Amino acid sequence: MSDILRAVKGMNDILPPESARWEWFESRIRALMQRYAYRNVRTPIVEPTALFVRGLGEVTDIVEKEMYSFEDAMNGDRLTLRPEATAGIVRAMIEHNALYNGPLRLWSQVTLFRHERPQKGRYRQFHQIDVEALGHAGPDVDAEQILMCRALWKDLGLVEGRDVRLELNSLGQPEERLAHREALIAHFEKHADVLDADARRRLHSNPLRILDSKNPAMQAVVEAAPQLIDFLGEASLAHFAAVRGALDAAGLAYRVNPRLVRGLDYYNLTVFEWITDHLGSQGTVCGGGRYDGLFEQLGGKPTPAIGWGMGVERMLLLLEAVGVAIPAAAPDVYAIVPGPQALAAATVACESLRAAGLSVLMHAAGTEGWGSIKAQFRRADASGARHALVFGDDELARGEVAVKPLRDTAQPQRSVALSELDSWARTLDA
Repeated sequence: MSDILRAVKGMNDILPPESARWEWFESRIRALMQRYAYRNVRTPIVEPTALFVRGLGEVTDIVEKEMYSFEDAMNGDRLTLRPEATAGIVRAMIEHNALYNGPLRLWSQVTLFRHERPQKGRYRQFHQIDVEALGHAGPDVDAEQILMCRALWKDLGLVEGRDVRLELNSLGQPEERLAHREALIAHFEKHADVLDADARRRLHSNPLRILDSKNPAMQAVVEAAPQLIDFLGEASLAHFAAVRGALDAAGLAYRVNPRLVRGLDYYNLTVFEWITDHLGSQGTVCGGGRYDGLFEQLGGKPTPAIGWGMGVERMLLLLEAVGVAIPAAAPDVYAIVPGPQALAAATVACESLRAAGLSVLMHAAGTEGWGSIKAQFRRADASGARHALVFGDDELARGEVAVKPLRDTAQPQRSVALSELDSWARTLDA
């Protein structure tokens, strides 16, 4: 007997009833994007490796240690399973000249891959909601995307301030970050004996990432490091002030965190994170910011852009942790079919109800036959259906079906004419 094949470590199956929670979450996302007039975009899972090396930076953790890269045995191309969404979307915009007619607001639900140690809520194959506004330079769109997140928290049943909170910063422009970078290097070189291996490796390649260190032994040195906001010019400060002004006007509380950085090289100006205390030390559930230089970096024309990403697995964990009740996926109707003599009538009736917009689960015969009515009622109750429709011989002889409420036991069973099922369906507040 051959060994049972199992899923790749860190790449998980999502089965019912868990998949119903995903569908519920995804439905809230789709409704939100429609309200904000963001349009859906879909890009390939596999991209040229060079896209991420150029787009993310050679010294990022993703490129150095986490990408699933391989050589296509058919033609020798170097390919990578996408580790993040933005670079692929920008590549698509450039390739298809998609911004020719003006800016676009886009969103995508993507599957991503990173080879890191699997842990709860962080897997090697994971899922993300990605939102991008391309071609918009003003602080108004920065604020819009942050406020979009707040609207989502309300839709999901999360309480802003209690379950999630906003942190905000500005990374300025490249020349301002360069001056800050030189000051950072000088500061950390003075304290080289305190730096861990990661910090020493990044000291001259990406010192900004040292500010993101969680190493307790380095926190005093990190806290004493020069702050980027002190290097920002008038235009960068004005942009940040305008974002803050819009959020203040909308009544959204936030904390300016001068140590907030994003892990990828392409960010500038506004950066933000939504953080929770319910998921342990790594509390970021949504993060994003402006990346005005990425189009040019990938061979396109200079194009302002801003976006955010949200991990679906971590969001579902957060909803569970704070006790948000996600409705179970249950049919409206369970059709009880005593035997083959009722099959034709039950099939026609169920199709009619489905056409009327109801969710209908019809009992199906097993290897040992149709089963007893009692057993079918047990299945109907376990399904969570609101009503059982019984296609009994006596009812069918009268051209009727028995309708039994399963959730509201105070309501009596009654008979409904087969010809009137459509009308009955319309009376339900489905």
